[in-house]
Amino acid sequence: METQPQQPTPILEIAWTRYAQMDTYAKKRTKAHLRSRRWIAALSVLATLLAILTTVFPVELFSLLGVVLKFLLILTPILASALAAYGSKFLSSGDWLIARAGAEEILKEIYNYRTVLKNAPTRNAWLEKRLAEIQRSVFRGMNGELTMPPYAGPLPPNYSPDNPYSDPGFDDLAGDEYFKYRLESQLGWHVERVNKRQAERTRLQAFIILSGVFGAMFAVFLPLWTALAASLTAVFIGWQELRNLDSIVRNYSKVIVELSILFDHWKNLGGREKNSTEFFKIVRSTEDILWSQNVEYIKAMQEALKESDLEEEANLINRVIKEARESDRRLKQSMEDAVVEFTSEKLGEAEETLSEAFETALNTLAEEASSDIVKAELEAMQKGIQERIAGLKSTLEGLAEEFSGVDIGRNTPPAVLNNLLSRYPKSQETKG
Repeated sequence: METQPQQPTPILEIAWTRYAQMDTYAKKRTKAHLRSRRWIAALSVLATLLAILTTVFPVELFSLLGVVLKFLLILTPILASALAAYGSKFLSSGDWLIARAGAEEILKEIYNYRTVLKNAPTRNAWLEKRLAEIQRSVFRGMNGELTMPPYAGPLPPNYSPDNPYSDPGFDDLAGDEYFKYRLESQLGWHVERVNKRQAERTRLQAFIILSGVFGAMFAVFLPLWTALAASLTAVFIGWQELRNLDSIVRNYSKVIVELSILFDHWKNLGGREKNSTEFFKIVRSTEDILWSQNVEYIKAMQEALKESDLEEEANLINRVIKEARESDRRLKQSMEDAVVEFTSEKLGEAEETLSEAFETALNTLAEEASSDIVKAELEAMQKGIQERIAGLKSTLEGLAEEFSGVDIGRNTPPAVLNNLLSRYPKSQETKG
């Protein structure tokens, strides 16, 4: 028997408003956190790619393209550091997890209010007290900074009139209504989510394997591009750890099993067996399962958030760039060493060749100098020189004897001097 629509109580409207406020805040902050992590991961891969491209297209060879790549290479770490600083300041506390815990606890008490306590005269005071306790707990969990914007949307926030499993939110619930709006709806939601998380985990594992395969291929054929494959592998592994998919899949699977057991039990009950006792047992068990799942999820995500450091991911970019530059320096040094070694080797070979040629030329000249023709020419030249020397000596001796009585000085008559000079022998050989 379904309950008739009733006038919403003020405390129930307040409860839905507080739930919607925390739920909206948690969703918004979760998206902002994941978006910043995606950007940092993308910048790390981009930095690796730019470091490789600046090596392939150096500034001195490709002026415009090289300058653009250098500028982007400088800009990328700056953007990553700015994002990391912003995330460390505003997203590293995990306040959205605290808000999520508060929202789920309020939702649990709303269903307790509308089911188990629907006939209790003090339920309004009880719900008011629980809302105060939950809000104080959230306030303490956020280190005394409760900066949630107010909620001004529809109540309940996720209600859809076109969906038969969507809860209108304000009526007291009987057994079948609770079963449809809460138990069956949550079972379907967890089945859908666990399959999505499993598909995401499979994709990430496939990407990790493929990046490893490409890294091995690059190491053989394109060593410089190995850094890009390594960067992609690190990003995929980091994202998998951040999402904590293994823990979430196990957690959701446990919820599905337990809710399925409750689903089967309620479906198996006959009309009279669906009494208040069974109804309250179903409510208690369902809310305990969902709350335990929420606690485990938040603890797991807090651990994943604690182990994942935004600054460390941003520093990965600088480390990648540094390693790429070191690789470039080593590559250039090896090329220079190869050029120097090749040049030294060729110069040595040329020096050896020239030495052999010079030695051969000298030996050839020595052989030619020792030949009979050269010897005969040298002997003829020597004989001719000796004959000219002998003739010159004889001429000089004759002049000396002829003019032995003549005093050669300033008072010597010009005619005598002219006669002497005209008879003095003259050489026809070219000097030098």
